Amino acid sequence: MKAIVLEKAGGPENLHLAEVAKPTIKDNEVLVGVEAISLNPADVKPKYQEPMLDSMYGKNRPVILGWDIAGTVTEAGTAVTDFKVGDAVFGMVNFPGAGKAYAEFVAAPEAHLALMPSNVSFEEAAATTLAALTALQILEGKIKKGDRVLIQAGSGGVGHFAIQIAKSFGAYVITTASAKNKDFVLSIGADEAIDYHTQKFEELLSDIDFVLDTQGGQVLVNSTKVLKDGGTVITTFGMDMPEEAKAIAEKGNKTVSNILVHSSAKDMNTLKGMLESGAIKPNIYKTFAFEDMADAHREVEKGRTVGKVIVTL
Repeated sequence: MKAIVLEKAGGPENLHLAEVAKPTIKDNEVLVGVEAISLNPADVKPKYQEPMLDSMYGKNRPVILGWDIAGTVTEAGTAVTDFKVGDAVFGMVNFPGAGKAYAEFVAAPEAHLALMPSNVSFEEAAATTLAALTALQILEGKIKKGDRVLIQAGSGGVGHFAIQIAKSFGAYVITTASAKNKDFVLSIGADEAIDYHTQKFEELLSDIDFVLDTQGGQVLVNSTKVLKDGGTVITTFGMDMPEEAKAIAEKGNKTVSNILVHSSAKDMNTLKGMLESGAIKPNIYKTFAFEDMADAHREVEKGRTVGKVIVTL
């Protein structure tokens, strides 16, 4: 089968098309013929550092990057009960770990996938994976109707799903975005948009119940400042919490923590229901052909994506 492989750490130019062996599946896995792949910052950053590649994929080379797929089941393991050959499925495969998604075929645990809704395309389904799971796993059970919620970087992959999910839970949603993306974030449900280029959200906001942070650093510190006493901020950024954020949280009985998204069929089925009902809709920013994966990486690396970058086979 064809796959995009990485022989050694480096830039997008190190990604190249190769012929590799088709994966064999375990009893609890299905083999998915991939139609679309979604890219994330988590895809593009590790390729630059050998230690990071080693920690995520081991020392064997080449590696196949990626986790987010949508496609059709071509084989099913003997213990698989939820899927059969011919089913259209989507999910984030083996995260954290080696998803090996940049390929024509992917071996995926049954416990990481859901059936695709009939009202979305393969591209839209692939888009509604890691970023959407991150937003869901951060927000579900943490916010309630009427809460004042701040979503940092609302036009990004995680952010644009978080706005929609928070609104579906009945929250009042405020987000940060550039002026050029204001209409977009308002169109998907944000009640207020703050232009981070010209406005300081920490000077405009207070009494926030919950903040979803994707930026870390001083943005995370300032996010803690705008929480009401007893409020919560959860960040996706790194594992080292700024000491200033911890100190602010302790003074106000606030909670500041981080999260690492994990593969989950249960959560994928929640997203499936949200797609079916129209509660969420992915925004596909740009689409690239499989052989143009390097260009897709370059696009994500610009940090200006509105929604998701998709690669199709």
